[in-house]
Amino acid sequence: MKKITPFLMFNNQAEEAAKLYTSVFKNSKMVSVTRGPDGAAMSVTFELEGETFLSFNGGPHFKFSEGISLFVDCETQAEVDALWEQLAAGGGKHKQCGWVEDRFGVSWQIIPRTLMKLMADKDPAKAGRVVQAMLGMRKIDIAALERAYAGN
Repeated sequence: MKKITPFLMFNNQAEEAAKLYTSVFKNSKMVSVTRGPDGAAMSVTFELEGETFLSFNGGPHFKFSEGISLFVDCETQAEVDALWEQLAAGGGKHKQCGWVEDRFGVSWQIIPRTLMKLMADKDPAKAGRVVQAMLGMRKIDIAALERAYAGN
């Protein structure tokens, strides 16, 4: 195990969430499920794209907030589009600037690598136009970012 591992505290959906996440991300797997005497999952360990996560069913007093989110580096618009829909399925919410809150309340940032590259441009006018375009978006649109960058 790594020295630092993300730990997600769910009400009672740790196994359901892990199953969703491992179905959405290609290089992912369920590692283990620890069950209580009633057979219900207590803790779940899973991997997403090589990152290990621990999760636990801790009851309703633990809530997720946007103060912590999972940033997903996407290579293509097709990847952005697929993750945007899959993570919001079943009751999640599409939010501003590439954020998705899944049905369990976990916040995800579905961000194309192109956005980060264009925002880091040394030309403040170009980078500023990209930021302004992004601020008007829900799902990030790479073609629209490139048009803003070019001044179109």
